[in-house]
Parts: sequence; C-alpha cells; structure tokens
Amino acid sequence: MPERGSINWLHVSTLIAVGILVGTEMVGASWAAGWALGGLLQFSPLVSRIVEGLFALCGVVLLYYFMRTAISNESIRN
Repeated sequence: MPERGSINWLHVSTLIAVGILVGTEMVGASWAAGWALGGLLQFSPLVSRIVEGLFALCGVVLLYYFMRTAISNESIRN
C-alpha cells in the first residue's frame, strides 16, 4: 500500500473558511430570494415559508457542489 502524505492543515483551514463564507452568502441569498418572491407575489405565510425553504435547499445543494469542486482542486495532502 503506498504511503500517503501528511495533511496540510493550512489548506484544510482555507477550505473550511471558504465553506463558511460562501455557504453563508449562498444560503442566505437564496433564502432572501425566496422571501422576496413570496412577498412580491403576495403568497400566504405558509406558502411563503415553503418557497423560502425550497430556495434555501437550492442554496445548500449549490454549496455542496461548490465545496466538492473546491476540495478536488485544493490538495489537502502533501
């Protein structure tokens, strides 16, 4: 079995920081878009919350794909 390199903690901390920053922006912006759309179209509060939840879920999915790409491009091991 080939030896694996040690973990580069600087790259790991960079990925964590990017995940927090981009995740906050992406999920927050998509949630706000759902809120704005619900208010603009004058949905009932229940339907508006459902739209907000769906948009927030889309933001989480986008964050997943972003982090998957970031992890594949950033070498974690030396």
